[in-house]
Amino acid sequence: MYIETKGLKKSYGEGGSFVQVLKGVDIGIRAGEMCVIQGTSGSGKSTLLNCLGGLDSIDTGSVTVAGTSVEKLKGEKLADYRRKNLGFIFQFYNLVPNLTVRENIQVCEYLSKSPLDMNELLEVLGMSEHADKFPSQLSGGQQQRCAIARALVKNPKVLLCDEPTGALDSKTSRDILMLLEKINAKYDTTMIIVTHNNSIKNMVDHVIYIKDGEVSKDYYNEVKVPACDLEDL
Repeated sequence: MYIETKGLKKSYGEGGSFVQVLKGVDIGIRAGEMCVIQGTSGSGKSTLLNCLGGLDSIDTGSVTVAGTSVEKLKGEKLADYRRKNLGFIFQFYNLVPNLTVRENIQVCEYLSKSPLDMNELLEVLGMSEHADKFPSQLSGGQQQRCAIARALVKNPKVLLCDEPTGALDSKTSRDILMLLEKINAKYDTTMIIVTHNNSIKNMVDHVIYIKDGEVSKDYYNEVKVPACDLEDL
C-alpha cells in the first residue's frame, strides 16, 4: 500500500483529562486513489489525517507514506517530508491577506524543486483572471481554489483535505469537488478527504468510516458517481 497505518494509537491529555482518540487504526490506501474518511465529530478522523501528515505525533503503531516511516521523523526531517510529499487543504483558507492570489501560491512554489507550472495551474483551477487580486476581493469558492492551487503547486504526492467544502454553499461545494476530481485525473494525485458530508463518499474510490477511534467500515466503490451528479451537498 502507498499509505498505511498499523496499530495507530493517539491520545491527548493526562490524568482526568486523558482522552484516547485513536485506538489501534489499520488502514491502507493505494497510490492515485481518492479516499474519503468519514465519521461523527470527535470520532478521530481529523486526528488520523493529522497523523498521516506528521502534524500530530503518535503514541504507538506506525504510519507509512510513500515508503517513509512518518512516526520516526523529527525536526528538519519531518519538515522536509511534509515539504516534499504533502499538500494540505483546510476548511478555512488561511490565505495571506496582503498577498495576491499569485503571491499566495508562490509561497509554496518556492518550496519545491519541481513545482507545477503556475499559469497552467491557474488555468486548470479557473483562477487566471483573478491572479492579481487579494483574498478580500475573492468569493469563498475562489479563496478555496487559491488554497488548492497553493497546496498543489508543490506537485505533492499526497493531498490531505480536511473539510474542504465545510465553509461553502452547495453549488460552490460541488464546483470544488469537481475540481478535486479533475486534479486527481490530471495529476494522479493521491487524495484523502475528511468530511461530514455523506454524499461525497459516492464520488471516490475508497471509503473509510471511523467510529470512536476505530475503523468501523472500509470499502471500495464499484461504481463512482461524478461530482457533478452528487445530491444533498
